[in-house]
Amino acid sequence: MNLSLFLFLIGILGFILNRKNIILMIIAIEIMLLAVTLLVLISSFGFDDNVGQTFSIYIISIAGAESVIGLSILVAFYRLRGNISLRT
Repeated sequence: MNLSLFLFLIGILGFILNRKNIILMIIAIEIMLLAVTLLVLISSFGFDDNVGQTFSIYIISIAGAESVIGLSILVAFYRLRGNISLRT
């Protein structure tokens, strides 16, 4: 449980401190989603419940879809402007 809290805090700090690099912001969001998934799995094993394990699969699939959509937006943004920096 402490590990998932630590990972979530790293994700929040990474999102807040890296405002100009959008790739690092996406990675920070992924770390936060994986920390929540880890916490759901730990709770699921602790309560001996299979619903949490199923829910963690949904969270991982949402995280993957978010990465695909974010990277496709980055490719389109790069093709329009020539760089992916958020600050001009």
